[in-house]
Amino acid sequence: MVRCPYCGEPVGENAGIGFRDTCGRCGRDLHVCRNCRFHDPGAYNECREPQAERVLDKDRANFCEYFAPLSDPSPAGTRGSSSGTEDDARKHLESLFKSGGDLKR
Repeated sequence: MVRCPYCGEPVGENAGIGFRDTCGRCGRDLHVCRNCRFHDPGAYNECREPQAERVLDKDRANFCEYFAPLSDPSPAGTRGSSSGTEDDARKHLESLFKSGGDLKR
């Protein structure tokens, strides 16, 4: 199921999203980096597709030919923030550096 990355509204089953398509519920652009499966805030240019041209505004419509809709994107504000996986990783790292008691700062 492909969803709007901002409000979570379903846009269809594996829907082909055009360059100018918008969400019927919130009216925001759908052909945006944050709604693409190649979008990765930790990667160079925030994109895992090495041949894609650089896009500066990841929240606005673009003409990237490598765009591939992300199935079930997180609504705005949750992607890139502390998710359960990041929290688990942080706790694991903290436990590695603890020496039996409280950390001294």
